[in-house]
Amino acid sequence: MPKKAEQPKQVTVNQDTINAAIAEGKALIEQGKTKVEAAMAIYKHLKDQPQQTVVDAFIAGAGLTSKGALTYWYNCRRKFQKEKREQTK
Repeated sequence: MPKKAEQPKQVTVNQDTINAAIAEGKALIEQGKTKVEAAMAIYKHLKDQPQQTVVDAFIAGAGLTSKGALTYWYNCRRKFQKEKREQTK
């Protein structure tokens, strides 16, 4: 019997959540926080969203370039997963 192809994970994109994450990132930058701190705050809001959504929010909310935003997405994802693992120990 052939295997069924896995269905992609359905994610609902909530524009209000995205806008709130971008606003928080901009506020952190205005307060003199680093782009890393702003990106991590944005990522925590949008961690369940598609990669491109988070990358676009990094560009808008933390002032990153498209290549920089992609790098930050990878780093934030790894850091978040590491923190999550450490909390469950």
